[in-house]
Amino acid sequence: MVRLQQALVVEGRYDKNTLSQIVDAPIFVTNGFGIFKDQEMLALLRTVAEKRGLIVLTDSDGAGLVIRNRLKSAIAPEYLLHAYTPDIYGKEKRKAAPGKEGKLGVEGMSPETLLNALRNAGATFLDADVAAPAERTSITKADLYEMGLSGRPDSRARQLALKKQLGLPENLSSNALLTALNCITTKKELEELLWRPESSTLPSPTR
Repeated sequence: MVRLQQALVVEGRYDKNTLSQIVDAPIFVTNGFGIFKDQEMLALLRTVAEKRGLIVLTDSDGAGLVIRNRLKSAIAPEYLLHAYTPDIYGKEKRKAAPGKEGKLGVEGMSPETLLNALRNAGATFLDADVAAPAERTSITKADLYEMGLSGRPDSRARQLALKKQLGLPENLSSNALLTALNCITTKKELEELLWRPESSTLPSPTR
C-alpha cells in the first residue's frame, strides 16, 4: 500500500473500496451525479483541496467526464490534480453486464493501472519515514468526545460552531467530521482553536 499527500475523490463506494486496498489517503465519493445537487459535499471537497490537494479519479466514460468537469468548475485548478484511467473494455465482476459504453470503471482497474494513473497525475507519494497529514493529526473519536464535540449535551451546537469557523458543511456526521478534520487540521491546532480565550464562536468546553 502506498501513502499519498493528496486526498482523492471518486464516483462511488465500489471505486473507493478498490482504491482503499492500495492507497493510504482520505477518499471521498461524489455518489455519481449526486454531486450536482450536494452543495455541502462540494464545499467539503473545496476545503480539503485547499488544505492538502485533491486528486480527481473518475471513470473514463461520458458520465465520468461530466462529473470531472463539475469538480473542475467548482474547485480552483491550483488545488486539483486529474488522474485518468485508460479505456479498457469489459465488465466488473459484480455486474451482470457491462456499462453503457462497455468500459471498465475505476473499480475494475488493476492496482498497477491505478497507481500509474496517480503517478501520471503528479500525485505525491510519501516515503515510509514521512508522516502523512492524516497521521500527523491523529484526531480520534475519543478526542472529539474529550473536546466536547460528541457525546455531550452541547456537542451539536459546538460542532456547528466549529464547522462554521472552519468552513465545513453543517450536515457532516461525526464520522464525516472526523475525516474532514484529519484532512485539514492537526490535533494541536484543533485544541488551540477550541480553547483559545479570544475565540468568540466556540464556547469553552468543560475540561
